[in-house]
Amino acid sequence: MVERAKKPSAIPVAASEPSPQVDISDDNSRVIATLPTGESVQILLYGATVISWKSSGGKENLFLSEKAHLDGSKPVRGGIPVVFPVFGPPPSNHATSKLPQHGFARNSRWEYLGKSSTESNNSTNDGGVKLDFGLSTGMLSAEVKDTWPYSFGLTYSVTLSKEGLETTMNVRNQGEESFEFQVLLHTYLRVEDISKVTISGLQGTTFIDKTQNASENAETSSSLAISSETDRVYKALTPEEAIVVQEDGKPRLEFVRDTLADVVVWNPWSEKAKGMSDFGPEDGYKQMSMPPFSPFRYHLLHEAFSLTRALVCVEAGSVAGWQRLDPGDTFEGGQMIRSLL
Repeated sequence: MVERAKKPSAIPVAASEPSPQVDISDDNSRVIATLPTGESVQILLYGATVISWKSSGGKENLFLSEKAHLDGSKPVRGGIPVVFPVFGPPPSNHATSKLPQHGFARNSRWEYLGKSSTESNNSTNDGGVKLDFGLSTGMLSAEVKDTWPYSFGLTYSVTLSKEGLETTMNVRNQGEESFEFQVLLHTYLRVEDISKVTISGLQGTTFIDKTQNASENAETSSSLAISSETDRVYKALTPEEAIVVQEDGKPRLEFVRDTLADVVVWNPWSEKAKGMSDFGPEDGYKQMSMPPFSPFRYHLLHEAFSLTRALVCVEAGSVAGWQRLDPGDTFEGGQMIRSLL
């Protein structure tokens, strides 16, 4: 055997970077994505409803009622329900008049279209994952088609990254008739104590106050506090300007919107919450509740905290008027939510 003076060195094999993990539940009811850094999101196929979004440390950012129906029997109370093609009770003189409140998207089963990776913005491994869901005319019941007889296609994209959670709706007119629609991402945020929450970024805008006979008012406060039933539609905001939710004077969550110019701020408060059979805990509208302390329950304390926090809804949408979509045209709008903890 001939000895070589210079043997070739072994080619190093680079260790593969960990990738996001995407799973479908055993009962085929939800899609779960988890990043190597710990962030996670869960989406029910019923309504394409995001029901959980956790930061890397495991902190839940969304409120989900402990009485929410997750079996497809009714729209989910919590998370991020998708509102389309009408917001609220439909007007009697409109093509959506026969639809249920908030339309049919949140109580239809969507199709999971698949996943794709997203590029990181720097050299570190912080790329995310995009999950796509679809709903179209052919997937609706005959009853719904009769009440809203237009040909459409929706693609809803949920992108999880270290930066935050992005949700984007793409609406396509696939028929031969124009139609009008409204769209809203009904985001329920989890907070610890509503009395310590303020919302900034709304000052100088006009809002419709649904608790005061839909009167129009100018927002004068730089930090909106919630101290009673609140149901406001802020109109024609600049989407790129951030809305920040603060807890106890510290920034908690930041919203930046794309195309969606309206923002709904909602909290049912005590009387309305009592009238909702799927709302819980009963004081969830205002503050965190804690089970009685005992040594036996000590190990469950963290879980108890995570299940019973309060809520405030900050909802990006196009709902102050109607979007008109001509045959072959497409509308796209969305939001990016960042956890600032």
